[in-house]
Amino acid sequence: MTDQRPLYASLTAYLEDLQESGIDGIPPELMAAAQPLPPTPPAAVMAQSPPPPAEEPQEIVGLHETLEQIRKSLGACQRCKLGATRKNLVFGVGTPRARLVFVGEGPGADEDSQGEPFVGDAGKMLNRIIAAMELKREEVYICNVVKCRPPQNRPPESDEVQTCSPFLFRQLRAIKPEVVVALGTSATQALLQTKVAISKMRGKFHDLDGIPLMPTYHPSYLLRTGGNSDSFWSVWDDMTQVLQLLNLPVPNKSRKK
Repeated sequence: MTDQRPLYASLTAYLEDLQESGIDGIPPELMAAAQPLPPTPPAAVMAQSPPPPAEEPQEIVGLHETLEQIRKSLGACQRCKLGATRKNLVFGVGTPRARLVFVGEGPGADEDSQGEPFVGDAGKMLNRIIAAMELKREEVYICNVVKCRPPQNRPPESDEVQTCSPFLFRQLRAIKPEVVVALGTSATQALLQTKVAISKMRGKFHDLDGIPLMPTYHPSYLLRTGGNSDSFWSVWDDMTQVLQLLNLPVPNKSRKK
């Protein structure tokens, strides 16, 4: 910085000359303003004062995560009461690059035993649906809203969903699917934050943070109503819309009389 002290000295001398020549009324504050400022500290002294510490960036959970990282962060989860009764945590299965993700409500007994979603009778029905779409189980991703089995296969309770669903949303952000299929009431209501019944939600796409979501009946419901029931064909109508949105061929299926 340029030293201003010579300038102030010249100004002071000029004002004093004016006073000596008979000019009165120079305000005292103007004379005070002509006094030189304190010298600027040398750069070496300023360098001795460390700058204030920068704030550390906060972690943005779910940004550019992998499924492996999310599973690792779950660990031996005991965040809700389901952790105390499970045998195995059921994270998910399929390709991390899936265009299509199926989401159920929670693991059952077979899933709890094997640590993989949809491996029991409901899983066989889901496999049948996937095969009817002319896809393979390895080409999609399958997971649940909660990662631990609720006792007696009851629906997940609200506090369990609230605790576990953030991991589901992190999974979806990591996969970035083109379509999500919500299997049953619990999955649909948890994903869309609604209390509307599945019968009123299915058959049309809903928005899930920019991802088209198709609610449909849970495979276990199809088991109870029969493999050629109206509900089965309702699910097929839903999957037809999913295939069309993915620009995949729609297999020709005929209802059995």
